[in-house]
Amino acid sequence: MKQKRIFLGIGLLIAIGGLLLYILGIRPALVQNTAFEASKKVLFVPSGTQNEQLEQILLRDSFVADLSSFQRTALVMRFNRENIRPGRYNITKGMTNRALVGKLRSGAQDAQKVVINNIRLVNDLAGKASRYFESDSLAFLQYLTDPATSTEYQFSQEKFLTMFLPNTYEMFWTTTPEKFVARMKKEYDDFWTKERLDQLQKNGLDPTKAYILASIVEKESNYNPERPTIAGVYLNRLKSGEKLQADPTVVFATGDFTIQRVLYEHLKTESPYNTYLYAGLPPGPICMPSMASLEAVIHAENHDYFFFCAKADNSGIHAFAKDYGSHLKNAEAFANWLNSRKIK
Repeated sequence: MKQKRIFLGIGLLIAIGGLLLYILGIRPALVQNTAFEASKKVLFVPSGTQNEQLEQILLRDSFVADLSSFQRTALVMRFNRENIRPGRYNITKGMTNRALVGKLRSGAQDAQKVVINNIRLVNDLAGKASRYFESDSLAFLQYLTDPATSTEYQFSQEKFLTMFLPNTYEMFWTTTPEKFVARMKKEYDDFWTKERLDQLQKNGLDPTKAYILASIVEKESNYNPERPTIAGVYLNRLKSGEKLQADPTVVFATGDFTIQRVLYEHLKTESPYNTYLYAGLPPGPICMPSMASLEAVIHAENHDYFFFCAKADNSGIHAFAKDYGSHLKNAEAFANWLNSRKIK
């Protein structure tokens, strides 16, 4: 009888213990504990975040409705300051404490789309890239403009931008400037396939020269169908030894990117980027070209045009000419059109 009471007592203790475990541990872990209304919300956990800071963020920004149940689950799952991992986490509505703690403890952060385009200078790239990452713009600027960085990747500082291709990439918020540049180099290597390199070689180009030329094509026209034709014009001029005389390079040389109409006074700007004064390609790109402009240079049109000028019809399309006389007529028509609209 006494032995039976002992077994009953042990069983009761086990039952009570199980009930307490369920109440204090298992039940809170299974509770849906988000407080926001949207289907998803992004949680940013900065580097060095401690328990108290994380809890403040979760409660303040409505990631959890009941902080105590989250805390009990974190305790049971041994989630503490030792294993809080920084990152960008997509938290879904209705997520349980167990799922939330598990995601944060494992560091299973979610990648984000990083859009790199419309860049004129490396400084601009630093500013744009930093919008997507934990590291600030100063950290990116210091790394990207450090001569040691471009040297490490075997580029001069003036040509370093040619390593960065415009596209939409998936990266983690915690990506450092060093990892960002390393990723861009991998994308660069993947893009310049043997097929593309062989195509460039036919026109005496390499990836760096093609990128520089594409940056000029980019600023000459927004109309993709004519970009291969423009690229062909510049290739003809390069092969013949004539100056490119590209207005966008003059704008870049002046440093005044608000110029709408290039005047004779601008053409005198002393700069190696001024292709009215110096033959060949400028020492570096004048912007980050679009993929359309890069492909236009890679697959440049083969023709006999040496000149082009915007048409006097506000279309943004250009008129092409094989000889200077024909070009002068096109240029005069465009100048008259600008004058009639008082564009200076």
